[in-house]
Amino acid sequence: SNLNINDVLGNYSLTLIDALDTLAVMGNSSEFQKAVKLVIDTVSFDKDSTVQVFEATIRVLGSLLSAHIIITDTKQPFGDMTIKDYDNELLHLAHDLAVRLLPAFENTKTGIPYPRVNLKKGVPPDSHNETCTAGAGSLLVEFGILSRLLGDSTFEWVARRAVKALWSLRSNNTGLLGNVVNIQTGHWVGKQSGLGAGSDSFYEYLLKSYILFGEKEDLEMFNAAYQNIQNHLRRGREACNEGEGDPPLYVNVNMYTGQLMNTWIDSLQAFFPGLQVLIGDVEDAICLHAFYYAIWKRYGALPERYNWQLQAPDVPFYPLRPELVESTYLLYQATKNPFYLHVGMDILQSLEKYTKAKCGYATLHHVVEKTKEDRMESFFLSETCKYLYLLFDEENPVHKSGNKFMFTTEGHVVSVDERFRNSLWEDILPAEEHSAHKAKATELKAANFSSNCNRVPDERRYLLPLKSNYMRQIDRMVGLI
Repeated sequence: SNLNINDVLGNYSLTLIDALDTLAVMGNSSEFQKAVKLVIDTVSFDKDSTVQVFEATIRVLGSLLSAHIIITDTKQPFGDMTIKDYDNELLHLAHDLAVRLLPAFENTKTGIPYPRVNLKKGVPPDSHNETCTAGAGSLLVEFGILSRLLGDSTFEWVARRAVKALWSLRSNNTGLLGNVVNIQTGHWVGKQSGLGAGSDSFYEYLLKSYILFGEKEDLEMFNAAYQNIQNHLRRGREACNEGEGDPPLYVNVNMYTGQLMNTWIDSLQAFFPGLQVLIGDVEDAICLHAFYYAIWKRYGALPERYNWQLQAPDVPFYPLRPELVESTYLLYQATKNPFYLHVGMDILQSLEKYTKAKCGYATLHHVVEKTKEDRMESFFLSETCKYLYLLFDEENPVHKSGNKFMFTTEGHVVSVDERFRNSLWEDILPAEEHSAHKAKATELKAANFSSNCNRVPDERRYLLPLKSNYMRQIDRMVGLI
């Protein structure tokens, strides 16, 4: 009856699968090989389980694909991660799971998928016709990789159709999307436009699917979305590190009017500075990251929802989420400023102090009282631990092997590979369905003003990334001083 937990767990060894590539990134080949064999020998998706399409895709499908790519990589950057007599079993498992998720895309008038599917029986008869933007619009990276590995356009096509359907429903006035949509009518049930829960990874995957597949339309959608976010969601002074006014903050607004809808932000939004790093908007990333870090300093964790007007948590639990660590890691990669190592150390010590339990790490039920829940989400191992490890491991093959890697929204590592840039079906799909024009990597431009891919200059590397008066201003804003 506990929908929140059960439709994620799925009864298919979720944590084992989700953690596979973390073992590889940590160079632990014996444990990686043992875990992969365990998956091959014991995991089946032929189960009477109703799961969330989004969670099954990012946590399970994405991890199977990442581990398969690691095992079959001829360069073996992480050490010997090969499996004796490996016969693409993880790819076959991924294919089997994706086929079981496909019914979610059938019988919807818009092409936007149902949020849940039963792995044995398809879409449950009592299914809701409502889904969130992130859930329906963040399937393209995993489904696209699967399609390109198999040479079967089906999976990428349904995921891409869902993205385009959502994009076509954006407001004519602001260009913004809401957070909950009716998959039959295309009517927005949730009119909130923000960067957190319900929306976050939709924006992330517009950019990441461009990075991976080179489809120019993905970049065009991302740049337009980013500009609209800057125009309507961003509040505070124009520049991060100079001028007067409040610190920059991204708020939740009405998608049609751009008017403020509430005074809370959620912890998922802490991924956004990392996304800004990927497009070169490092200055703005520094400011937003500092705001979330200040909240962490106050509580030793990030409350799921924080009310910036009341300076208090609205929803006080912390399920070991990775988003702040992810942005910290990416900002350190971009700036090499030791400040971010300090932030990582702070986060690590808080996790050790408040969340460590006898058998793992526990969700904090209340960030003020530090009470625990008997639950460790799989993303703690697939993302939180991985990003913390990589932050401090300067010599890791992710940084040193000469390969280019990208992380999925669940932190699964995927090599940015020529074979994902070529699809076998360019001649099959009509031009409006599939843009055959590949964009050059140099065409990636931040739609924002301030830095546009200039890295933070060397002379600033050892100063605080944010001037101390602005740091104090943020500390005051969250009630630290």
